[in-house]
Amino acid sequence: MIEAYIGLGANLDKPRAQVMRAIDELANLPDSRLLAVSALYRSTPMVLPGQDPETQPDYINAVAKLETRLDPHSLLDALQAIEQAHGRQRNGLSWSPRTLDLDILLYANQQLDDERLQVPHAGIAVRNFVLYPLEELASRELAIPGVGRLADLLNRCSPEGLEKITS
Repeated sequence: MIEAYIGLGANLDKPRAQVMRAIDELANLPDSRLLAVSALYRSTPMVLPGQDPETQPDYINAVAKLETRLDPHSLLDALQAIEQAHGRQRNGLSWSPRTLDLDILLYANQQLDDERLQVPHAGIAVRNFVLYPLEELASRELAIPGVGRLADLLNRCSPEGLEKITS
């Protein structure tokens, strides 16, 4: 079995419920086992330069840890099927509001970059809404292939705009 980390995020249509439902669906992926899930976090939306962050609601984010026998592209297909079931609209615009976003953050210690998938996830090194929940599930010594140690990334990434949800 391969260990994979999945980023979850939503900011439309009851985002907390979307993420919680997606966690349940990750637990039912074929040839996979959900090992752990971080706390939920509220984060300010990423927006394009010059765009007002107030134009969209805050996100609810989490990270899940899986064991899977699915290859990276089959896992991606399964995650995109979950997104689609949640009403995800792919409009080609980066950082647009969404009902659900599921990203493969890490797939063991593999690196992959093709037309469909980049692993580790392209934004992993700078996204506090990924790094801080990931820290709950992985050692700070985790080596992210081609990127660096989780501890070093956390030291360079401010938690500004990120709030751990405790209730």
